[in-house]
Amino acid sequence: MSENNGTASGPLARSAVAPGVATTRSGWVVDARPSVADLVLSDESPLAKVLVKGPVTGGLGSVLGTSFGRAARTAIGGETVLVVGSGPGEWLVVGAPGTAAATVAAIEQAVGDRPEFVSVIDLTHGRALVRLTGPRVASVLEKVCAIDLSGTVVPDGAAFRSSVATVVTDVVRDDRAGMPSFLLHCERSTGGFLAEALLDAGEEYGIETTTLVGLG
Repeated sequence: MSENNGTASGPLARSAVAPGVATTRSGWVVDARPSVADLVLSDESPLAKVLVKGPVTGGLGSVLGTSFGRAARTAIGGETVLVVGSGPGEWLVVGAPGTAAATVAAIEQAVGDRPEFVSVIDLTHGRALVRLTGPRVASVLEKVCAIDLSGTVVPDGAAFRSSVATVVTDVVRDDRAGMPSFLLHCERSTGGFLAEALLDAGEEYGIETTTLVGLG
């Protein structure tokens, strides 16, 4: 195993998605292989993942800057994060590796003394996150998800929860430099299965794997 921006001491975190060529980055064991393929599955599990929950009728949407069914970048605690309205009264906040604790603290401070109960939980090591990018991503996902993923139905910035390859998954359209791209977030225990299903679905389009494209 090679070392790349990892730590020489302390435990290493391992994604549910098995790396092809292992290296370490930000304390995680990840796939070292770069890719320039037209269709790429990237393991984004090292990104910080924070779950925020509160009453559906509360004001958390205005605090976090995103409503149910939408995703947008914003600044929390001086860091750029992607805030996903993943469910009624539920938000997923995705940030750079190693920033989860600071993000939790910043959200708790922003929420302040609101009268409604709000929970803020670091899910980073308990969830899997992959990104599928390329011109044929909708065709690939529609093999394993019974949703019309065309741009008119699911535009950039849309978010929803659905079954993808029988796995309950948060699906976020988050295009990169004009290229269609989807983030897929699920329980760690099913992350490997989801990744394998996506690789099978994308085989005819020459899909390749890499790791940690990041928020951009």
